[in-house]
Amino acid sequence: MLSRTADHLFWMARYTERAENTARMLDVHYQTSLLPQSDAVARQGWEGLLRISELMQAYQYQYGEVSARDVLQFMVRDEYNPSSIYSCLRAARENARAVRGVLTTELWEAHNQTWLELQRLLKAGEFERDPARFFEWVKFRSHVSRGVAYGTMLQDEAFHFLRMGTFLERADNTARMLDVKFHATPTEAATPGAVAGTDPTLDFYHWSSILRSVSAFEIYRKVYRSVITPERVAELLILRPDMPRSLSACVEEVVRNLEAVRNAQSAETERHAGRLRAELRFARIDEILANGLHAFLTQFLERINALGTRISQTFLLPVPA
Repeated sequence: MLSRTADHLFWMARYTERAENTARMLDVHYQTSLLPQSDAVARQGWEGLLRISELMQAYQYQYGEVSARDVLQFMVRDEYNPSSIYSCLRAARENARAVRGVLTTELWEAHNQTWLELQRLLKAGEFERDPARFFEWVKFRSHVSRGVAYGTMLQDEAFHFLRMGTFLERADNTARMLDVKFHATPTEAATPGAVAGTDPTLDFYHWSSILRSVSAFEIYRKVYRSVITPERVAELLILRPDMPRSLSACVEEVVRNLEAVRNAQSAETERHAGRLRAELRFARIDEILANGLHAFLTQFLERINALGTRISQTFLLPVPA
């Protein structure tokens, strides 16, 4: 497969997943903002979302003070924000158009319809009228894209690059979602083993919102059948291989698809991916917490992003003559 084609497929999947992840984060913060709380606490939540996405500086340059309305506009429909839902779905559609001949008709139509319908919804003011419904629509369209790809595409190299892009993006997002706890309460990040907050009620709502943001609330209840505790939330979203959005499950999928497209130059990339998978597979949550969850997540984000760079250099960029 040509590097250019693989690159378009890889980023088509990443942008689609990123749009869904952004919708998940915004939906949880929007729903949480409706609970009784002070303006300072509400603002802190929106600031945490921008920092998690590494967009605080770009936001302040355009809008200045942090407010719920401006953050939503910035993260949903701002065409100058490369991580907004609008920009991500536009980029996904453009990457799909560039490799139209490689995609099945159904998959191309799914991306094209999503882009056309997004423009209609934003123009009609559907987002402002009911943000929660709009976020559900974004998540649904991402599900449609993945389902159509899985159900109609030949499972060849093109399919494997799509899957790699999806799970690299998802792993990055899950780690950032967990780390939002420590952006909200920075004193915990400096204390190894510190996880729970000082207010049990606020702590429950905070961790349950993280579970809901990755569609894991019902899964948590099924697996643990008890009250929500930070330690078990961390275990579920980091180490459980049967949890679709856990770090372990995502890295497992990346390694599996990486092995399927291996070439003469990919041995070192596979080694790094396999080492990360082995460390997650044999890790224990008590050891992770003893060393500090924030430190673990920071290191994981560095390694998963370095792995993405290695994959790009190995498969997606032209090899120098």
